[in-house]
Amino acid sequence: MKLAKVGILIDEKTAKRRWEFGLNVFEQFLGEILAHRGITFQWLTNVNQIKACQLDVLLIGLMEEHTDTASIVWEFAEQGGTVISYAGLNCLADRFGYMLGRPADKGYAHLPSDLFEESRPLRFLQAAPWIQKLNSLREEEGAKNNPSVYQIQETKTIKPIREIGRIVKDHPNGQHAGDALQQFSVGMGFIDRWSINIPYTVVGLMQGTKPVFEDGYPAPDGTGPVNDGVLKADDQVEMDWEMDRVKTETGVPYFAHPYADLWREILISHLLQRVVGQGKTLPFTGYWPNGIDHVALISLDSDHTGDTEAESTYQLLRECEISATWCMMEKEYSRPMYERILQAGDELGLHYNAVPVDHGRWGADEFERQANWFRETTGLKHISSNKNHLTRVEGWGELFRWCEANGVASDQTRGNSKKGNVGFLFGTCHPYFPMAWSDEHNRLYDVLEISFLYGDFLSLDTSLIAPFLEQAKRVEGVAHFCFHPIHIHNKEFIRDWLQSIVRQARPQGFVFWTGKQINDWERARRKLQIFKLDQEGNPIIEGLMECENVVVWIPLTESEEAQYRHISERRHGVLCRKAVL
Repeated sequence: MKLAKVGILIDEKTAKRRWEFGLNVFEQFLGEILAHRGITFQWLTNVNQIKACQLDVLLIGLMEEHTDTASIVWEFAEQGGTVISYAGLNCLADRFGYMLGRPADKGYAHLPSDLFEESRPLRFLQAAPWIQKLNSLREEEGAKNNPSVYQIQETKTIKPIREIGRIVKDHPNGQHAGDALQQFSVGMGFIDRWSINIPYTVVGLMQGTKPVFEDGYPAPDGTGPVNDGVLKADDQVEMDWEMDRVKTETGVPYFAHPYADLWREILISHLLQRVVGQGKTLPFTGYWPNGIDHVALISLDSDHTGDTEAESTYQLLRECEISATWCMMEKEYSRPMYERILQAGDELGLHYNAVPVDHGRWGADEFERQANWFRETTGLKHISSNKNHLTRVEGWGELFRWCEANGVASDQTRGNSKKGNVGFLFGTCHPYFPMAWSDEHNRLYDVLEISFLYGDFLSLDTSLIAPFLEQAKRVEGVAHFCFHPIHIHNKEFIRDWLQSIVRQARPQGFVFWTGKQINDWERARRKLQIFKLDQEGNPIIEGLMECENVVVWIPLTESEEAQYRHISERRHGVLCRKAVL
């Protein structure tokens, strides 16, 4: 069994040119998508490196598009390689008998079951479909009287071997805009072109497409008044209030779809299917330790509380037999209270306050002051988690830079601030390393983001719990719920709501972890690299082995399916056998 070699091309010269003009290269997030799935790959910074790298699959994120680069990519495919592009490679459109069609900024993709097992349309944020090339000739007869009359004659086109799915504009039943994916046979290899810019869509859904400078657009039905004069994470959101929310049976609206996670899943599924089609394999790691398929997280924001409220919350957690992350804001608890929390296996994190009415301020120096206060008060040297009070955010990457500078490993700020925008507001329930803006060359911040699905407003509906858990389970993610000790202490129905989450989550296999546990596991798991298999086909690990019970999935080729079918599972649309390290 041969391991496929995968490369990601981000042309350095082209990227620098974009950054000079303040343009983003969100396509670099392809690396984060593969790294989170535990897929080993290599970076290419120039198209001329393709031949020397001896790749099997080339993912093109960004390339200088002209005749010479097109020829290099074409030759790679002709010699048996597989090329995958995400709304790029327009320099090859004419060679296939196509031309770039009208861009579709936002819309929905409808995909077949071999790439996506569900029928729901998937929101995208940027697409550049190809259309068949046509010759327009002025009709001779009557042209003098009506020069706008044209006779359209179709040129001879090179048909793709497969046209997969379709994209529509604006809303799920919108105007047809083109194919979602086109696959072309080139010599002994293939060139696959997605019309959708998947990495741009994933980043845009999770982080927005522009910095937070002003209030966001409120829900037309009045359920999500984000225009409240306080700049927050949910002031820059790429979900649609009307298209992307559904209602529970009791009429409560919520964002129902983890679109970013689903797009990442589709990208990986397509890659693995192409690799297996070459008769090769590409191992990937499980998101969680063996025996755990999905995780739940309870975080607690300490706004305006002391030991009395902390004690009530502490007792409730012990009754539920779960651990939680306590995000601490001035004023502090007593040192004995902190010690009890830590001894019980809970985590203490920072709750950075930048809300003026609560005597907070947005600024690097203020973040540092509060981080120092936290260390002095709790006695902890390291801060594993932070969540901003009221999801307060400005700009793009300032918060993540401050976390890096103060040794904060993980952040939980990205979530809802209003009752009407609960759920998968940012399209994800997976931990990820966020991407910087163009001024920092779109680097990845060394801060793990773990967004939350729901904050405990004083009006709750238990009908929301089931769909949140269902979708988090569907994508093997983190069902993260945010509570406040002041509400737990004062409101019985808040206590009941937390208990209901635990009662529903446990039978579905959710394991309750703290933010620190999630952060530590994710970072340790990513240090593993799989470059080869032994003679029995088991993965040989390179890198630091800092965690145990790591699951490795090994896709099976067609010739191996019969041998391993009795112990195989279907993952990302391909049969895989499981190894545990």
